Amino acid sequence: MLDAALSLMMLAAIALVGGGVFLLRRGERKRPVLMLTLAGIMVVNLIIWTLPDRSGSTLAGAAQAGPTQ
Repeated sequence: MLDAALSLMMLAAIALVGGGVFLLRRGERKRPVLMLTLAGIMVVNLIIWTLPDRSGSTLAGAAQAGPTQ
């Protein structure tokens, strides 16, 4: 389930970048900047969840493994 959520988040970030660039070319300023900012925050969140630490484990892997007793 987490894999699907992370995939949807990446697709949404791509759509936000595309929409932001489209609106910037049309001359708008406020909404495209907010869209690009949100896309950046989403990508950083994805990196945090999927980037392995020194031991090679990720937050996504830990979440799928479940709680430790």
